[in-house]
Amino acid sequence: MSDTLANSYPDRPRSDHWADICAHKIVRERGPDRAADRPFVCASGVTPSGTIHIGNFREIISVELVFRALKDIGAPARFIYSWDDYDVFRKVPDNMPQKEWLGQFLRQSITRVPDVVGNASSYAKANEEELEAVLPRLGIEPEYLYQAQKYQASEYAEGIRKALKHRDIIRRQLDEHRSRPLADDWWPVSFFCGNCHRDETFCTGWDGDWMVGYSCKHCGHAEQLDLRRTGLVKLPWRIDWPMRWACERVDFEPAGKDHHSEGGSFTTAGKICKAVYGSEAPITFQYDFVRIKGLGGKISSSSGEVLSLKDVLKIYPPEMVRFLFAGTRPNSEFAISFDLDVLKIYDDFARCEQAYYEAPKDGKTAKKQAKLKRIYELSQVGKPAEQQPFSMPLRHLCNLLQIYGGVDAKALTAVREFLRQEGTPVPEHSDRRFRTWTECAWNWVQEYAPEDFCFRLREPGEAPAPDFPAGKEFLAFLPRLREYLRQQFSAGDLDRKALSNGFYDLMKEAGLDSGEVFPQVYRLLIGRDNGPRLIGFLEAVHSAIGTDALLELLQVSGDSDECFQ
Repeated sequence: MSDTLANSYPDRPRSDHWADICAHKIVRERGPDRAADRPFVCASGVTPSGTIHIGNFREIISVELVFRALKDIGAPARFIYSWDDYDVFRKVPDNMPQKEWLGQFLRQSITRVPDVVGNASSYAKANEEELEAVLPRLGIEPEYLYQAQKYQASEYAEGIRKALKHRDIIRRQLDEHRSRPLADDWWPVSFFCGNCHRDETFCTGWDGDWMVGYSCKHCGHAEQLDLRRTGLVKLPWRIDWPMRWACERVDFEPAGKDHHSEGGSFTTAGKICKAVYGSEAPITFQYDFVRIKGLGGKISSSSGEVLSLKDVLKIYPPEMVRFLFAGTRPNSEFAISFDLDVLKIYDDFARCEQAYYEAPKDGKTAKKQAKLKRIYELSQVGKPAEQQPFSMPLRHLCNLLQIYGGVDAKALTAVREFLRQEGTPVPEHSDRRFRTWTECAWNWVQEYAPEDFCFRLREPGEAPAPDFPAGKEFLAFLPRLREYLRQQFSAGDLDRKALSNGFYDLMKEAGLDSGEVFPQVYRLLIGRDNGPRLIGFLEAVHSAIGTDALLELLQVSGDSDECFQ
């Protein structure tokens, strides 16, 4: 090959987005002397010891965004995701059934723990399958590596032997960052007992080649093992990580700030990778934690009190989940909201999308718009659509769904028709988005929206709230309001601005203001003294239930239409 890979790509990052900057760094630093047919390896992984939560997802999406940035500049790239499923089952998560019975599997490999919730082959496999099923919805399809399979097939025999050979070097590297030195009889290996399957074992010696022995503290079983033919030997985490970097030729892997702390696992892994395995540590960056709005601290699978990616996708469409991470620098902590901030996040996404499809207004906004365009590109599950997709404020969508009663076929047909009449029809190319957004909006209303955001239309014949505080002035005003609405809604081609102006003129003639009228109308309609913007709300309710039913809701005992008959 006449040119190195590093000389085959631009001298500058594709954009100033952090994923493009990282991709450029990978090419420049790892490209020299690389064969053109050897891809840049981007790696991520986790132990499936519990629900794979949205905090774990930050590493996955961070790697995928850099992987995508590499592909966007034509660089060969490979995205591997390691399931560290040969780790030890240390604690029964609090949300698991049959906790006491599961306790018998503590200290065994998590691949040996039964799945007590579903029908997977193991507890670990159940957690793996859940994530593997949902990631394609976000356009993420890595190459999965299962560490239990690899260890049990003795694929890491040479890596384990190198660790044993360089035992003293590893000890020195680890002791540099320990307050108490490792014991003299420490060995850089652990074992799962061939009899009781627990890891409560200790090394009894190594022959300098392939044979290593252990004894079990729990059951007393002891044996000699050939590293080339056993799956019972495993490297501890701080040694396993650099061994796999070398074995899998990893070029890039980010890590959480706990791993990047002074003397943390990334520091020691990098030293061991070079001293023992003759490889450089991968390019990396530190990512911060993700919180759920209203819950403090770091998310932890072991507690069982977590939100999975599947939970988040019930509220946010896939492209919006990607947007949350693509639009935030990895080293910035942020919260995923399930309160009223959900409305703002939908609006922020809509502004980003608008910036992608509109031409720059002037030179001052071009740079900001270019940044938003790149965020939008990376937020898409695939390529951005040629035409701007359908979008609408989440608040308005939630109000319509509550008026029309949900997301069944009848309700969605009615919502589509209202939007058509409103002048914002749902185009055919956005049919899938419309269905996804309405499902997410309805899930949020049903499960997370604040109580004062939710409402239910009063049924015809249902009495107003017991404490309905109507005074004589308002009761005298109601017949005039009903007649005005009857005229407006029967005229056809309703003009919302004209409807609003006429409403205010009517109140002024009666000597009333909006503070005296609006709360009373809301209480008649939904039993509360506030709600969606009233004029548009009356229009939507009218569209949903018709003129007669609306006017019936605006009638109470004590007022009369006689003066208009």
